[in-house]
Amino acid sequence: MNQAIAKADTLIEAMGWIRRFRGKTTVIKLGGSLLEDRTAMHHLLLDVVFMETVGLRPVVVHGGGKAITKAMADAGIAAQFIRGRRVTDEASLKVVEQVLAGELNVELTETMERLGGRAMNLSPRTTCVLHGKKMLDPDGEDLGFVGEVTSVDRDVIESLAYTDQVPVIPSLCYDDEGQLYNVNADTAAMAVAQSLGADKLVFLSDVNGVRKDETDPKSIIPAMSAETARELIASGVIRGGMIPKVEACLQTLDRGVQKVHIIDGRLRHSLLLEIFTTDGVGTEIHA
Repeated sequence: MNQAIAKADTLIEAMGWIRRFRGKTTVIKLGGSLLEDRTAMHHLLLDVVFMETVGLRPVVVHGGGKAITKAMADAGIAAQFIRGRRVTDEASLKVVEQVLAGELNVELTETMERLGGRAMNLSPRTTCVLHGKKMLDPDGEDLGFVGEVTSVDRDVIESLAYTDQVPVIPSLCYDDEGQLYNVNADTAAMAVAQSLGADKLVFLSDVNGVRKDETDPKSIIPAMSAETARELIASGVIRGGMIPKVEACLQTLDRGVQKVHIIDGRLRHSLLLEIFTTDGVGTEIHA
């Protein structure tokens, strides 16, 4: 009986957060090693289905870097990166499109359907909602078919959310001439969140958030303001690979999104724990 009561207490705690975020848009960025972990992805997508079921409006944006690198290797194409951007020639672009639009996007959508939700893949093979242009490298390097998002088809995404479907968007965009480009998934998610005026943008990572000591998972900072985040970068507390993640969060806040979260997607039901509990499990950065 005590266990049953504890479950009821958890539901009551969640109720306040559900009422607060009901009808609000949350953009969720999936990518990296998480897409290779079947168990983690199953639980994350189950969380997304739960969010939609209780009245939130989740939107999924995904990359697929590791799967792309593997597919390129299988095709005999060597991966090349310049400052973290994948150089994408014509042969590479075909592999990127197949992996993102032809495989991962379909798999994510079908998995959510099997879990009892309703989802719609918005890819260049169905309806592409990301529009952009070729990215020009500041140092003059030619990255090939690498692009940046300049506009998002907000009406298509919102029409799906209004009909209780979860939009699933790969990090690919078309330009005005119909040329396809590979886009960094973090920046694609930022563009979608900004366009939709999202209440939250959640970056699913392989660390549990921003830490005071990067080697100590228990030193996580549960919440901080944008000003504090900038101070921690300047003082060296935030360093290494966490700097670009936090800087991406700050850019998103500057563009009107209310809150950005960094959480460990490998933790079972991390999305629900972060959004529907008082303490959360990651780091929330707010304006």
